[in-house]
Amino acid sequence: MAALPPVTADLARFAALVAAVALTRFAELARAGRNRRRLLARGAIEVGSGHWPAMVAVHAGVLVAAPLEVWLARRPLFPVLAGTMLVVLAVTFTVRYWVITTLGERWTTRILVVPGAPRITRGPYRWTHHPNYLAVAFEVPALPLVHSAWITALVFGLANLVVLAVRIHSEDQALERFGSEERNVRS
Repeated sequence: MAALPPVTADLARFAALVAAVALTRFAELARAGRNRRRLLARGAIEVGSGHWPAMVAVHAGVLVAAPLEVWLARRPLFPVLAGTMLVVLAVTFTVRYWVITTLGERWTTRILVVPGAPRITRGPYRWTHHPNYLAVAFEVPALPLVHSAWITALVFGLANLVVLAVRIHSEDQALERFGSEERNVRS
């Protein structure tokens, strides 16, 4: 049986980056949970929860798979690729937190519609209906590519696109069905 590869300084720094991303996700889940309870108390209707387990699996899976691929497949660190992907991550985080700030108490990780609530058209919603999903579409593959974990980037990037397609369809249908144009969900 072959010995496991050593943990390098580059891998340790990458694992710390992934852990920092994971911590932000846990903080976001706590905030989303508080917002969800408030919205439900205001009469919000939750829809499209069937894809929730797949979304969680994609987001958690990339956080586990990326450092494992780097470690087990001995992926090298390419400074230019790492730097580029760190810039992509910085942009995606900026957009995501702009969305969270713009939506305020209406931001959750679930699809909740408050019937009759006005549509949010400020912030990034001036340019697109789904700014957070656009950011996440780039964020999921960018994180593993910081340390050239290309298999993780490909597998989870594509899986994320599939989940996002289902999510966007569910959200748009809910908004149409309940006569609201509120955008209060972002994962």
